[in-house]
Amino acid sequence: MSAPARTHEVPGRSTEVLGHLAVKSARRLLVCCALLLCAAASHAGAPTYHVAKSITLGGEGRWDYLTFDAAGHRLFIARETRVMVVDSDTGDLLGEIRGLDGAHGVALANETGHGFATSGRDGMVTMFDLRTLEVLERTAAAPDADAVLYDPGSKRVFTFNGDSGSSTVIDAGSGRKAGSIDLGGAPESAVSAGGGRLFVNLEDKGAIAEIDAAAMRVTRRWSLAPCESPTGLALDRAHHLLFSGCRNKVMAISDAIAGALTTTVPIGEGVDGCAFDAGAQRAFASNGDGTLTVVREDAPARFSVEGNVATRKGARTMTLDEKTHRVYTVTADFGPTPPPTQDKPHPRPSLVPGTFTLLVLEPSDRK
Repeated sequence: MSAPARTHEVPGRSTEVLGHLAVKSARRLLVCCALLLCAAASHAGAPTYHVAKSITLGGEGRWDYLTFDAAGHRLFIARETRVMVVDSDTGDLLGEIRGLDGAHGVALANETGHGFATSGRDGMVTMFDLRTLEVLERTAAAPDADAVLYDPGSKRVFTFNGDSGSSTVIDAGSGRKAGSIDLGGAPESAVSAGGGRLFVNLEDKGAIAEIDAAAMRVTRRWSLAPCESPTGLALDRAHHLLFSGCRNKVMAISDAIAGALTTTVPIGEGVDGCAFDAGAQRAFASNGDGTLTVVREDAPARFSVEGNVATRKGARTMTLDEKTHRVYTVTADFGPTPPPTQDKPHPRPSLVPGTFTLLVLEPSDRK
C-alpha cells in the first residue's frame, strides 16, 4: 500500500491567494453595481413618451382647453369663436360649434346627450347636441366663464369663472341655471372626484377649494404653498391624490382626504394643463415652453419625474385617452409680437396663419 501523497504549502500563501480573489470579486461587484445604478438613473431620466403624429388642422384663432370624448373618439378643441370637433385617430375635422365669443372649455354629459362650451368674453355657456353638434341653448354664466366640468353624481355642469371668482351651476338636462357658488378666489381647472365632491384650483390664492356639488357650496380650502398660480388639475381617484400644475415650475401633489399638500416635483415652464393616467400610474403637465413633464407615481406617497418630453412651444393644454394612453396637445407657429397698446399692454406673439397643429404623443415602447 503506497503512502498518501504529501501536499507542500508555502506558509501564508493560501491566505494571500484567498485575499487576492476576494479583492477581485469585490471590485467586480462594485463595477456591476455602478453599471446597474447608471442604467437605472439613465432609465429614470429618459422620456417615456414621444410625438407619434403631428397633424396640421389649420384655421384661425387662438386655443384653450382640449376635451377627449372616449365614446365618440373625438377631440373638442376651443378656438376663440368656435369649438372644433376632430377625429382623435385621423385628425379629420368632423364639425364645428360656432357662435362663441372667447371659447375656453368643453364638458360632455353623455347621460343627457349634451355638451357644454364656455365663452369668456360674453360669459355664456352654449349647450349642444353631442351627436349632431346642433346648438340647443345658451345660458348666461358670469364674466370670464373658463374651465367647465360635468359631475355625473349631481347631473350638473359647473363653470369656473376666473375674473368673477365664482362657479355657475347648470342642469345638464335642461341647460338652465341652477345656482352660483362664491369660490373666494379666481378659479382655474377643476375635477369631479365622485360622491358629490369637486375640487378646483384657485389661481390667485395658490390654493385648492373643495365643493359640495349637491349643496352648491365650498366646504374647505387649503394652501398649496410653495406652489404659485395653480392652473391645470388632475386626480388619481384610487389614491385620492390631486395634481396641480403651478406657474412657478412645480407640480403640487395633495391628499384630497386630508386636505393638505403632500409634496412637489419640478415641471416645465408655462403649464396650463394636467392629466392623470390611472392605468400607467403617471401624471402629466403640458408646458408652454415646449415640454410635457411625465411624473411617475412610484407609490401613493412617492413620486419621481420620469422626463420632460419635447413637444413644441405653445403646447400648454392637453387631454388624455386613458385606454390607449395617448396624450393630445395643440400649438401653432408664432410670428412677431405686436407693439403694446392701451387695451393690450402685454400683447402675445402673433400666429402664423394655417399652422395650428395637433400633436399626438404615445408611450415610447410603441416606437
